[in-house]
Amino acid sequence: MGGSSSLLPQEALGEYQELTFLNKQEILLAYKRFSELLPREQRENACSVRVPKSQILTLPELRPSPSRQANPFQHRICHVFSTSEDGDDSMSFEDFLDMLSVFSDAATSDIKSRYAFRIFDFDDDGVLDGKDLEKLVNCLTGQGEEARLSSIEMEQLIRNVLEESDIDKDGTINLSEFQHVISRSPDFVSSFKIVL
Repeated sequence: MGGSSSLLPQEALGEYQELTFLNKQEILLAYKRFSELLPREQRENACSVRVPKSQILTLPELRPSPSRQANPFQHRICHVFSTSEDGDDSMSFEDFLDMLSVFSDAATSDIKSRYAFRIFDFDDDGVLDGKDLEKLVNCLTGQGEEARLSSIEMEQLIRNVLEESDIDKDGTINLSEFQHVISRSPDFVSSFKIVL
């Protein structure tokens, strides 16, 4: 299986190193992992083929395992990083690299917070409003009835989050307000990652 990395053109490897937070070994490993998501007959053309979202979701980093739940944002992650014009959240190799780059240890807190904001902006309107915050809390607490907050608890939590984060008091959290909150959370950068 060592031959799959040799199919990544050397000049592309250099460009990917310049455009991402990944080193050569990480890019080659990403290429190998991406290629393995494709049917065998398409692996030669991994740089020009899109992988369906259903295959991306089979990655151990996104799917549930005996020791942990699935990433609660797996569908949003695919949506945010996909450049598919069909809206099917499929990924090209470059989309896949972008995702891994943002979730790498080397990515800056600014980059990570911008993408976290986009992932949490469920309706893609550029702000986090009450509906986004409710979906965010439900993703974090789980979908089971025993974990779900009552409507009164949810309203109070959203009110508290907005009170703490909504600097301009417009009822939403914009990117700069979100980044301000994140800057006070030392664990954010280290926890916002996917390790291959």
